[in-house]
Amino acid sequence: MTSVGWRQTLAYGAPGVGAGFMMLLVNLYVMKFATDVLLIAPAVMGVIFGISRVWDAVSDPLVGYLSDRSTGSLGRRRSWLLLSILPLAGMFIWVFSPPDSLSQGMLVLWMAIGVIGFYSALTMLVVPHVSLGAELSADYHLRSRLYGLRHGAFTFGAILALGGMQWLLAAEQIGAEAVRSRAFEITVFAAIVSGALILWAVIGLRERPDFQGRVNPRPLSAFADVWQNIHARLVLIVTFVENIGGAVIATLTLYIAQYVLGRPDMAGLIILAYFIPSTLSVPIWLPLSRRFGKVRLWMFSLVLTGLSFGSMISILVLEPQTQLPVMFFLAFVAGLSAGCGGTLSPSIQSDIIDYDEYVTGERKEGSYFAAFNFAHKSATGVMIVLAGFILQLAGFEPNVDQNDVVIYAIVGLFGGFPLVCYLISAWLFRRFTLDERTYRTLRSALDERGVNPASPAPASQ
Repeated sequence: MTSVGWRQTLAYGAPGVGAGFMMLLVNLYVMKFATDVLLIAPAVMGVIFGISRVWDAVSDPLVGYLSDRSTGSLGRRRSWLLLSILPLAGMFIWVFSPPDSLSQGMLVLWMAIGVIGFYSALTMLVVPHVSLGAELSADYHLRSRLYGLRHGAFTFGAILALGGMQWLLAAEQIGAEAVRSRAFEITVFAAIVSGALILWAVIGLRERPDFQGRVNPRPLSAFADVWQNIHARLVLIVTFVENIGGAVIATLTLYIAQYVLGRPDMAGLIILAYFIPSTLSVPIWLPLSRRFGKVRLWMFSLVLTGLSFGSMISILVLEPQTQLPVMFFLAFVAGLSAGCGGTLSPSIQSDIIDYDEYVTGERKEGSYFAAFNFAHKSATGVMIVLAGFILQLAGFEPNVDQNDVVIYAIVGLFGGFPLVCYLISAWLFRRFTLDERTYRTLRSALDERGVNPASPAPASQ
């Protein structure tokens, strides 16, 4: 299947809206909701997020491999999309709806179940969904269009989540009960809409039956193939390092706005300045990737993102009246480069999966994207744990003016840490060799093998 019409492309992108809304609201607001509304210590929430990342080491590969092995009339991926609707909706509502009567210990347990349960349910959607994109087209550049629309839908959902977050932040001025009430209304509505969008994809898409049953029956061998794939191994490392830095936008923007800039009302607008160009720049990156190549363009975006975040350290020495304009400009530039990465990285990862088929003769998109997804989420978890402990050690106390040590810690984590991570990622990624010319050679070999099944696969990588 090479040609994919706009009707299928839109159906493929649709679940990204709900996923983007839910993920951003949890990533961006749950930490603050827990520390400032529920009065849970930042370090405790850091441990909860850290435990959820450890669980991801089990849930991500499990969902990826089981979806590879799934059979039935709905195919390998759409059956998982359908199964994800109820648990995803339920856990999203759960994490924002702890009962007032809970003791502090039970409240921590409630949040632990909610956070871990939410990310587990999200895995049931995200891993099969992104895996489906690699199956819909084998065209080197058409894949970028599919993933570009998925990225645009995801960031559009994230933009909508900013509106919900602003409504919750306004409720904090009224009181904890107002926050809880509004959170319940937001999560119920989002759960219903997200379920409908997932159903659209289930009904509107079709899968390749010839891909079913083409995976190693031994799961450990399947994931060993992922690590032994020289291209996958490099991109896993790059993805992990990159996303340690990238997690700051969701983890610390609220803290930057409230405790550094003294403008908590601007937090949503700063994030909006990041997400709008990330969404709208997708049509720009697609033709540029054809001209300059997906690999070189993604490496460029890593450097640009790192420099954008690193430049935010300057707010420590800027006059108060210039801090906000500089933050908005740098967030805009970082968002532009994020649009490139969100469009091209899964497209490149799909090419890596085709290389695995060239070597092994198997189709295990779920196993590969489970590994990539785990690298992304574990990096986010590392950043959240790190931020929680550093803030606690620096002497952070919620809802009061912070001392200089806390201010420097917040800005250092928000600007300096991403600068280092993104530049290291770009330096590592320069060794990636699966460019368009190499891909077209292996694609021709795979097509020949499809016409002539007797054509042998290579014995090794």
